[in-house]
Amino acid sequence: MADFEYINGADASPPASEPKPPLDLSHHFSRVTAARTTSSVKEFYKFFQIPGIGNLAGGLPNASFFPYDTLEAQIARPERFNPTPNDPSSQDELSKKLGAASIADKKPSQDTSSAHLVIPHSSAAPNPMQKIDLTTALQYGQAQGYPPLYSFIRQFALQNLHPNVPYKDGAEIILTCGSTDGFGKTIEALSNVWSEERDWIRERPGILCEEFAYMNAVQACRPRGIAVVPVKIDLEGMIPTGPGSLEDVLENWDDSKGQRPHMMYTVTIGQNPTSGTLSIQRRKELYAICSKYDVMIIEDDPYWYLQFPSAAALQAEARNEPAPKPAPAHVFENSTGYPFLDSLVPSYLNFDPDGRVVRLDTFSKTVAPGCRLGWITAQPAIIERILRITETSTQQPSGFVQSMIAEMVMGPQPAAAEFSKKSKREQLTFSGWQTAGWVRWLEGLRGTYERRMNRMCTHLEEGRFYVKQGTPTKAADSEWAVISKTKMYSFDWPRGGMFVWIQMHFETHPLFKQVPGAKLARTLWIFLTMKPNLVLAAPGAIFSPTPEILEEKGWQFFRLCFAAVEEEEVDKSSKRFAQGVRAFWMIKDKKDLEDIETESAGLEAETARGELADLGLSMAC
Repeated sequence: MADFEYINGADASPPASEPKPPLDLSHHFSRVTAARTTSSVKEFYKFFQIPGIGNLAGGLPNASFFPYDTLEAQIARPERFNPTPNDPSSQDELSKKLGAASIADKKPSQDTSSAHLVIPHSSAAPNPMQKIDLTTALQYGQAQGYPPLYSFIRQFALQNLHPNVPYKDGAEIILTCGSTDGFGKTIEALSNVWSEERDWIRERPGILCEEFAYMNAVQACRPRGIAVVPVKIDLEGMIPTGPGSLEDVLENWDDSKGQRPHMMYTVTIGQNPTSGTLSIQRRKELYAICSKYDVMIIEDDPYWYLQFPSAAALQAEARNEPAPKPAPAHVFENSTGYPFLDSLVPSYLNFDPDGRVVRLDTFSKTVAPGCRLGWITAQPAIIERILRITETSTQQPSGFVQSMIAEMVMGPQPAAAEFSKKSKREQLTFSGWQTAGWVRWLEGLRGTYERRMNRMCTHLEEGRFYVKQGTPTKAADSEWAVISKTKMYSFDWPRGGMFVWIQMHFETHPLFKQVPGAKLARTLWIFLTMKPNLVLAAPGAIFSPTPEILEEKGWQFFRLCFAAVEEEEVDKSSKRFAQGVRAFWMIKDKKDLEDIETESAGLEAETARGELADLGLSMAC
């Protein structure tokens, strides 16, 4: 089974035939969504951009009364962080490359210089797609997004990120207030609200998800009456065939539970919480099943750029296993234009002739979660319906945020008024990242997180087994020592994302036959938060989408996040986690477990003093 399949667009072959338009999937629209019409107010906005027009129609406040003259910030240069290699290599060669990329350094060399960014009150740029200023950014605007940022993201998404969308004329985008907002609007567009007291069970909509899932999305579905239907997973993600698989769930659907699910929510790269990463072949298999059963695919991909080519080989090296064979390169017709982007496993959008994929993107992981900014990519008819929802709900995202990010990636504006009074040196201190700089920034982030992942996994690898030395029972063997190894936990080195998903083997604990596994798990979680361990992990229970999964196996897992804490703390906390687990496995008296629960009353005090290292509950999605 392939961990990754890497893309090389250099030897592309021409398409077999002309692309066809996407399917009409309007039968999936909710009753409310289908009934929506264009906002009569927003229709006026396109006329506001006409040069010299006397705008007496719009109810807009006067821009000269905005209390901000400029927005200014010091921002990083895109070369701040060191990248890691794109290609999977032999173990020895890979180790050398990662060493050259400072994987073992405590503080890799970085470009810590910054640039000065200024957004003027008024820009003289005549093109509204390039005009970035406070007069336009802080005013009422079009629901699809601030025109300069919208145009940049649209170009990046369609030409660089997804240049091989197979249906005619390609996809369209709309800006959102982050992926959570995008998901909420998507399920509003694709599902009717269902009530047990009011509606027939046969009308209840359903949504498929991984058997361990990001629970914010699951919890957004439940108030709408949507049935949450888990699908079994493996190292990559959802399983296409076999017991509990996608095919099995859909083919053998029980109508007494509602409609057969017509939506699928999935995180395909660095899945939260398991870190699974779907290969190209697996995507094709799952997509074919969704097409067969007319299922809409909601692809939430906040970690798409965090794919770790080193993980499989370094895991094999750490465990003295044969190096995995690299998968054959997949050839696309169109290159992204950047080797880094070409090397990544691509979106479902690239295998979507039907137009049934709705992809959610976010700036939360690439810039900052507080931006509350993202975008949706899908076929134009779906985007048009989501636009209608946006016009009467959030409208466009924050103008402050959109203008700051637009200026960062697009560069300074022709100055007018007060900005023109600045010196030439001040005006030219920042040239904008442009697309190449944005890609380089993503490359550096991947490198930084990949080094963190490898550091955490190296320490966790060393602590998987409880090793005990004993004395031989036979006198003839007195010169020998008896070594026993007990596996306390297991995990796979993440192929992407921000998390390590750890399965605890409570069946090997000395008290397993006396204490229920779920109680052992709860006590271990408490024990890890206490001195000297002081590590906060995310229990698998909070990622269990149904009570059945929680009871069956959710309690067996912990999720550790290597992104949130400082890099030095990754080393310290990973060691403390392994040491804490070992100490817990040495407990042989039930009373000691009860004492741990009693002592946990002081946990709030420890947390208040900031002594607890958070490796888990930073949800990071």
